[in-house]
Amino acid sequence: MEGSINILSLSLLLILSLAQGGLTNPNCAKFYQDNKDSSTLQVIHVDSPCSPLKQQQNAHSLSWVDSVLQMQNKDTNRLQFLASLVAGRSFVPIASGRQILQTPTYIVKAKIGTPPQPLLVALDNSNDFSWFPCGGCVGCSANVFSYDKSTTFSNVSCERASCSLVPRRDCDAATCSFNLTYGGSSVGGTLSSETLALATDPVPGFLFGCVKKISGSNTPPQGLLALGRGSLSFISQSESLYKSTFSYCLPSYKSPNFSGTLRLGPKGQPLRIKTTPLLRNPRRSSFYYVNLVGVKVGKRIVDIPPSAFAFNSNTGAGTIIDSGTVFTRLVDPAYTAVRNEFRRRMGRNTTVTSLGGFDTCYTVPITIPTITFMFAGMNVTLPQDNFLIKSSSSSTTCLAMAASPTDPVNSVLNVIASWQQQNHRILFDVPNSRVGVARETCS
Repeated sequence: MEGSINILSLSLLLILSLAQGGLTNPNCAKFYQDNKDSSTLQVIHVDSPCSPLKQQQNAHSLSWVDSVLQMQNKDTNRLQFLASLVAGRSFVPIASGRQILQTPTYIVKAKIGTPPQPLLVALDNSNDFSWFPCGGCVGCSANVFSYDKSTTFSNVSCERASCSLVPRRDCDAATCSFNLTYGGSSVGGTLSSETLALATDPVPGFLFGCVKKISGSNTPPQGLLALGRGSLSFISQSESLYKSTFSYCLPSYKSPNFSGTLRLGPKGQPLRIKTTPLLRNPRRSSFYYVNLVGVKVGKRIVDIPPSAFAFNSNTGAGTIIDSGTVFTRLVDPAYTAVRNEFRRRMGRNTTVTSLGGFDTCYTVPITIPTITFMFAGMNVTLPQDNFLIKSSSSSTTCLAMAASPTDPVNSVLNVIASWQQQNHRILFDVPNSRVGVARETCS
């Protein structure tokens, strides 16, 4: 009943969309053909020679500096989105910026309907409401779910209890509807029921948002697969199949050809894996909270006040593991202490520069071999690839972390992000209230 499927960077979404028309290079064909293994999806990197996006944008490719600044800008909007998920706040805020990334940075291949139709959907472990673009949608991309061709599709009425769980719902008509705001854009649709499969096991009667209208240019074109902890999430709706247990291994951003895996259910999960207790916060019920208690830079434990990591269900304070944020954010007292120790270890004679939101950059080799996150019951030691971002065109290297935003909600939240999770198996075992981490090369 359990299975695994491949995951890939959101930056590949446009590649796969453009590739539907085929490529002239026969050596690239294997990346776009259906794989006979239903649990495996082939992936290419945005900078691969086989990337149509790369071929079309050679004349105006982003520089390394612009790429880093763009990722930071996306993270800012992601954190604003996380802030909106506090109980009592609106579902999605109106955020400024050139590009909105309130959906996560990795996508999976799903099959929906009867007969099944393939869709690429974004994976988000901090969200509870899945939605997919549907046929007839105004403003959607060409890659939509043709619900009129499925024999198992139905809309959900306002009278059903599940309608009350939908964010920003509208029940003026008989069908349960919603209208979400995404950074000046809006997404509207209906709550619908359909058969969904990620691996080989179908989930009949899966409740999701069937998107019928998108206005504005900031809305992510792909659907969203919610892996949060709420009642409407995929994890909750597939509980009888996968026992509210899953894990993923996120591939490295720098690998030219890479794939990771999403593994569903308790079967096949690592037997020898370090774990820490999974915490629950009713004010932020979607999130996977853990108890971060300290940080090491090299072998030295950084002097950080315990209040910086303290879990508080009233304020939302604590630490979460999030697949959608790219760079880890630590609350200001914690980040300042880590940064200062990093700089001290690098030596007073080295010149520190900044790049956008990164304030600790160097043009000399980094001499610090590891950074360790210390959780209750386990330590996770990161190699340089997980805490440094290195220029491919110059000698500049930056500490790939930053301070949390200063708004009242996010200023108390530490976010362990995807850059720090790369090439690790992250296990979410809800029934046993634990999160596990094991080193795994998935690139």
